[in-house]
Amino acid sequence: MSKPSYGVQMSGVGSAVPDARLTNQDLEKMFETSDEWIVTRTGIRERRIVDQPTEGTYTLSVEAAQRAVDDAGIDPSTIDLLINATVSAEMTCPSNGCRVAAAIGAVPAAAFDLVAACSGFVYSLNVADPLIRSGLYKRIMVIGCDCMSTLIDYEDRGVSILFGDAAGAVLLERDEDPKRGSLYQSMQADGSQWPCLYIPRRENEVCANPATDNIELGKLRMIGREVYKFAVPKLVEIIDAALKETGMTADQIDHFVCHQSNARIIESAIAKLELPADRVHMNIEYYGNSSAGSVGLCLDDLWRASKVKKGDVVLFIAVGGGLTWAVNMWRV
Repeated sequence: MSKPSYGVQMSGVGSAVPDARLTNQDLEKMFETSDEWIVTRTGIRERRIVDQPTEGTYTLSVEAAQRAVDDAGIDPSTIDLLINATVSAEMTCPSNGCRVAAAIGAVPAAAFDLVAACSGFVYSLNVADPLIRSGLYKRIMVIGCDCMSTLIDYEDRGVSILFGDAAGAVLLERDEDPKRGSLYQSMQADGSQWPCLYIPRRENEVCANPATDNIELGKLRMIGREVYKFAVPKLVEIIDAALKETGMTADQIDHFVCHQSNARIIESAIAKLELPADRVHMNIEYYGNSSAGSVGLCLDDLWRASKVKKGDVVLFIAVGGGLTWAVNMWRV
């Protein structure tokens, strides 16, 4: 007998950001730069930054997950699985996933961290949907959270201007309508390009490069030009593939939710694919690049504004370290 095929609904969404802001004016006092220079190249005006050690990836993840639980109005002990996408977990054992599940009362849910950098939230959606659709799980919490400020050497202007801290969470659950949930998904990686964006812990993990040689161990190293050259065509490629594979046109997508890497990368994709710009959500101006936190944060922006309605088609897209990339076309 074949297993039942279910749909997947988003029953609750939440997000969390620190109160503290790091503005372009603050950065002007730290090294040679200007608000105009940063905005022109990235679209960013400010970022949210955790207050260490009282705040971090764990606390933001708990806050976002709790808000998603409250939004759904469910008993957290009925959650079957929690996936926490992050590269900035305070510990590898136990995982943040296990700690967050305990904190929100989602025991004895299975829990783990998923490491796919900026693509982590979309990777997690791609993992969760078939697990529910198959009937194996009823409720799965997906969290994307990174506190990039804990991984930044603030003497490195190239990354200091880009990154901030945020968490986004969505509670997914079984629906009797199989047309709800993921209509199309894809996730891939090219590990040969990892030196473009990485966080070395030991000296023997460092790839010699004049642009990053002086950066502190344990901090993010990025060759921005190479990442940009990879991200622009890859973003265009995966959006185009999703539309072609599903037979959809850009006008049939209600919301494009892209990882907030750089406003210029997203604007380039809009221009090349002739996407309806008013349907491409961007909040990078106020939050910067929050890695795995950005897609969930954008979703919560739309959700709280009541812009996402049942039946809407949302295209989630991300490109990140690894190098990784992922897309998920979702019917709400």
